[in-house]
Amino acid sequence: MIEDIIYQAINEHIRCSYLDVSGDGRHFDAVVVSEDFMGKSRIERHRLVYEALGERMKEEVHALSMKLYTSSEWSKVNG
Repeated sequence: MIEDIIYQAINEHIRCSYLDVSGDGRHFDAVVVSEDFMGKSRIERHRLVYEALGERMKEEVHALSMKLYTSSEWSKVNG
């Protein structure tokens, strides 16, 4: 499944403390929690994920919605 491929690609390139990928085969949602995002802007965080996915973003993934957090941001979101 493409969700597994996306999951593996992100997990291999970003040190994740939490990672969830879901989708319908063309449109996907990813929640990524990583200290690699510390001090990075929203755009820089997205670029890290796009770099991890590489060519898959052009061929296999039509749309990817991302929620990208550091551990402390994630703690605040989840109370």
